[in-house]
Amino acid sequence: MTSAPLHFAYWVPNVSGGLVVSNIEQRTSHSPAYNIDLARTAEQVGFDYALTQVRYLASYGADAQHESVSFSLALLAATERLKVIAAVHPGQWPPHVLAKLAATAQETTNGRFCLNVVSGWFKREYTDLGLDWLDHEERYRRSEEFIEVLRGLWDEDGFTYRGDFYRTRDVTFRPQPKVAPEVFQGGNSTSARAMAARLSDWYFMNGNTVDGVREQVLDVGAQAERNGHRVRYGLNGFAVVRDTEAEATAVVEEIIAKADVDKVNDFGAAVQQAGQATFDRKGMWADSEFKDLVQYNDGFRTGLIGTPEQVARRIIEYKKAGVDLLLLGFLHIREEVERFGREVIPLVRELEADLDRQLVATP
Repeated sequence: MTSAPLHFAYWVPNVSGGLVVSNIEQRTSHSPAYNIDLARTAEQVGFDYALTQVRYLASYGADAQHESVSFSLALLAATERLKVIAAVHPGQWPPHVLAKLAATAQETTNGRFCLNVVSGWFKREYTDLGLDWLDHEERYRRSEEFIEVLRGLWDEDGFTYRGDFYRTRDVTFRPQPKVAPEVFQGGNSTSARAMAARLSDWYFMNGNTVDGVREQVLDVGAQAERNGHRVRYGLNGFAVVRDTEAEATAVVEEIIAKADVDKVNDFGAAVQQAGQATFDRKGMWADSEFKDLVQYNDGFRTGLIGTPEQVARRIIEYKKAGVDLLLLGFLHIREEVERFGREVIPLVRELEADLDRQLVATP
């Protein structure tokens, strides 16, 4: 556990359909105007990061999509402190183009542009666009090379790289970023964990129990230590904060009861191959049930459901398990981001201060 304050991030609704695959009312919008107002509100109430989603074709209710990198730049231009994480797919972006774009973005946004390298699960999004679809292990090998090329172009003069997927020869980019963009990645598989332990700044985990999160943190942390690498941990969660626990629980039950069954099942069929495709049958969504898939990153599993105090106390348990950042989804996104920032984050800060005092007092 780190003594540093927890970071808070929110999922940017830059695709249609909200953040649950359900016919329940969601007071949200994927429009630029809505999202600019949301980003400004989020940074005012204590959020540190926002994550834009990457989607090119319709899936799980995301029938309309704004591209993640350009959308991230718009949010960065409209804010002052918020860091924005643009999700990108290797195989859809050439790393040299993205490296140059990111270096420019760092200079124009005071170092607030970040990347989430997504190895990919949506096969049709590659094949329908005429792009190469690789098996699971190859997708992660490609992602590793992708990050290595990004870092080499940002950090080195005369950068030469000879990989299986990418090659460069004696390349020097000017200007190089004064501070390299933070690189995030997700994935529960053995390959994803090993990749984070070697390369990534941040490792995103799907929603999980406290014990499940602790296991991942210990596993990736031990591998990172052997590699002489430091990685930080982000956890996905779907927060439902209401005046009473009963009200919050009823909201989740209604979301699941009104799930769009066909879309949830289609999503489940598409993503569960990600775990089944691995050599050891481990991976994201490998054991997800129908109710978990209604919130498409297993966000209900994190259990951030209840009163502000209940949610804050559960968040502290995740911090004790090693979580450095919470990536949050909401039903009515703008209004709930504001409530979370005003009612939950201050309680988390108080509990963090209490925890720090306890640690200091412990002989």
